[in-house]
Amino acid sequence: MFTGVKVFSATKARDREELGENVTRWLKSNPDLEIVDKVVRQSSDTEFHCYTLVFFYRQRTEGPKAVATVS
Repeated sequence: MFTGVKVFSATKARDREELGENVTRWLKSNPDLEIVDKVVRQSSDTEFHCYTLVFFYRQRTEGPKAVATVS
């Protein structure tokens, strides 16, 4: 069961390069959240590539655990 959803997406090359850092920063700033599922999607057309990461989360019922980083 989840209580919230966080979506990260990037189309521009620079934004795609920074996507992992943005996710890691969000995870570190929300240690009270537990990620219960995730979906990763990539879509493209003739000019653009879009990456989308969707995190399903809920409030932790116990103390925060170590936060993983995304590369």
